[in-house]
Amino acid sequence: MTEILQKAQLWLTDTFDTDTQQEIEELINNNPEQLTDRFYKDLEFGTGGMRGVMGAGTNRINKYTLGKATQGLANYLLQVFPNKQLKVAIAFDCRHNSKSFAKIVANVLSANNIKVYLFEDLRPTPELSFTVKHLDCDAGIVLTASHNPPEYNGYKVYWNDGGQIVPPQDGEIISEVNSLEFSDINFNAKEELIEFIGKKVDEAFINASVKNGTFDIKGRENLKIVFTSLHGTSITAIPFAFEKAGYTDVNIVEEQRVPNGDFPTVASPNPEEPAALKMATDLANKIGADIVIGTDPDCDRLGIAVRDLDGNMKLLNGNQTMCLMTDFLIKKWKDEGKLNGNQFVGSTIVSTNLVNEIADSFGVETKVGLTGFKWIAKMVREAEGKQDFIGGGEESFGYMVGDFVRDKDAVTATLLACEIAANAKAKGSSMFKELLQIYVDNSFYKEHLISLVKKGMDGAEQIAQMMVDLRENPLTEIDGSKVESIFDYQASTKTNLLNGTVESIDIPKSNVLIYHTQDGSKIAARPSGTEPKIKFYFSVKEKLDAIKNASNVEAELDAKIQRIITEMKLT
Repeated sequence: MTEILQKAQLWLTDTFDTDTQQEIEELINNNPEQLTDRFYKDLEFGTGGMRGVMGAGTNRINKYTLGKATQGLANYLLQVFPNKQLKVAIAFDCRHNSKSFAKIVANVLSANNIKVYLFEDLRPTPELSFTVKHLDCDAGIVLTASHNPPEYNGYKVYWNDGGQIVPPQDGEIISEVNSLEFSDINFNAKEELIEFIGKKVDEAFINASVKNGTFDIKGRENLKIVFTSLHGTSITAIPFAFEKAGYTDVNIVEEQRVPNGDFPTVASPNPEEPAALKMATDLANKIGADIVIGTDPDCDRLGIAVRDLDGNMKLLNGNQTMCLMTDFLIKKWKDEGKLNGNQFVGSTIVSTNLVNEIADSFGVETKVGLTGFKWIAKMVREAEGKQDFIGGGEESFGYMVGDFVRDKDAVTATLLACEIAANAKAKGSSMFKELLQIYVDNSFYKEHLISLVKKGMDGAEQIAQMMVDLRENPLTEIDGSKVESIFDYQASTKTNLLNGTVESIDIPKSNVLIYHTQDGSKIAARPSGTEPKIKFYFSVKEKLDAIKNASNVEAELDAKIQRIITEMKLT
């Protein structure tokens, strides 16, 4: 507690403004528990950048933690690109303080003689990724906390290829940030270096989204769409993309149209959760819509609901969506005569292996990286000039179509989803039937995710201990099937439990552990890099001989997942 008090008292000095000093003094005098939570650690870059609760303190998002991150980035850019007029693009989402935080970040960059392109108002995160390349910037920053609760905000850094920072840049930037004191931040803006951008870039982005996300299909005017922005940034782009692409029967959930950082109509603005899309599915049932699409607040992820075989609206999970999109894109490449064995798709270690099966059946490579689209962007960059990138996704409801945006992109993915649905409807099928046919052609995969929330210092210790237990006392059998191998991405090892051999894994280290069984099941454990939770991913599979038998096979796979969860004492 003495160390925490010393850290807190530094925030009572002249380096910090009066409001911040008063906030910290109040905590010192009246709320030691909250004071501990705000200072027991410093916010760090995780898989999705820096994300946290807003407020004063080193473990919070505020003017000073953002300022320090930006000063460190500025110092790094000046070292890496000397004697150059540096340029950085900045975007922000609908969250509280995002606009003011974005201006603070712009001020710090301009104070360091860096040219800034700052969006005049909220914009989708994928548009920032696009803008970095479009305006030939050296880096990009977006202020967002994705689908986190309203009290959160965050900060993501992009490199000059439009992808989020990866090694070695991320570590080098973090070292630069950590070497700074808060008093080193230069907040004295040079306004002449800050240029506000908007409509011209919007038009270029939407044109590129339509070019990459649409194909030569019939029946767009016959697809009845329900769309919700969940109070987020997608309202600034997706309706215009629909219009330009030729989708005319678009029905927007009006109660969720206006951007609002409180997200008043949902408990969580997370399109993974059925509750978040309830207003949209209710509207779909009322008007007989074919497809529902909802995006998260910064418009990089999307949730999709379609009619099942009984005509009921069913929310697809992220694995199902990425399989549908990957299958469709590869077939389009094949139809256009562009497949020559020199293409690849991107996936992640916790995503479904069905993507690998689909790609392999067409002679397309699947590159698999760590969780997060920055790793897929890295694959694209490293393959430039050698291999063609078709598309990539991960289980957490994100997809990237082509390489014009180097991050998950709900604008283009929304168009692609509607192309799949319209194409299926035009030929007397449906998006859901197309998914079931993929299962028949390959295997029926069923995935499930459990997230255990463990807040604060005690929670972090509990999560760490769970990972230690899984490593030191590994499971040898799961639901009656022997564990064949254990992939430990922290130790960079693959251990074959059947013969005792150990191989190295050529993927950057990460605190992830994955069990593979002889019957094709996969169980992964991974602490979140941006939230106080540990995630367990379950994947099981079985052959499906005909679409008519899908519900029976799915019931068997659901039961198997529940047995595994019970066996692992996660209920």
